[in-house]
Amino acid sequence: MKLRDWCNADRAAFAAMNADADVMRYFPATQSRKESDASVDRCMARIKSDGFGFWAAELQETGAFIGFIGIQQASDYLPCAPATEIGWRLDKRYWGKGLAPEGARAALQYAFERLGISEVIAITSVNNSPSRRVMEKIGMAHDAAGDFDHPMVPLESPVSRHVLYRISSS
Repeated sequence: MKLRDWCNADRAAFAAMNADADVMRYFPATQSRKESDASVDRCMARIKSDGFGFWAAELQETGAFIGFIGIQQASDYLPCAPATEIGWRLDKRYWGKGLAPEGARAALQYAFERLGISEVIAITSVNNSPSRRVMEKIGMAHDAAGDFDHPMVPLESPVSRHVLYRISSS
C-alpha cells in the first residue's frame, strides 16, 4: 500500500465510498458528492498547511484508490483536542486484508519518527468494532475515561457515543 497526496481522480471513487451505507454505517449519514468533495478539499488543505493529514491510500500493485489513512490535528471541538489523531476509511472491497493496520502503522511511524509527536489518539463510535480492532492491532489502548458524546452528532444517534484510544511513542 502507498499513502500519497490526493488528486482529483480520487474524488469519484471517494464519493462512491461515502455514499455506501456499509462504509458509512458508523457515521451519522452517507455523504452526497458535494459533501464528499468538501471532505477531500479539507484533507488536501490540511496536508498543505500542516505537511501531513489523511492521505489517499492506494494499492501499490495496481495504483487503485482504496480510501484514506493518516494523521491530522484533532478538530478543536473535540474534547480530546488538542491532539494528533489517526484515522482511516477504506472501500469495503479492501476490508479484511490487513490494509488498515498496515497503513496505520506507517502513519504512526511517520508521526513518531519524522514529526516527533509523543502521542497519537484515535476516536470512533463505541459500536465500531472493526475500527476498534485496528486500533488494538496497532498497539493503541482504550482510555475509557476519555470516552465522550461526539459534539457534531445528535445525542439520539446510535453513533453519538465515542471511544478514545491512545498510543505513545515510548
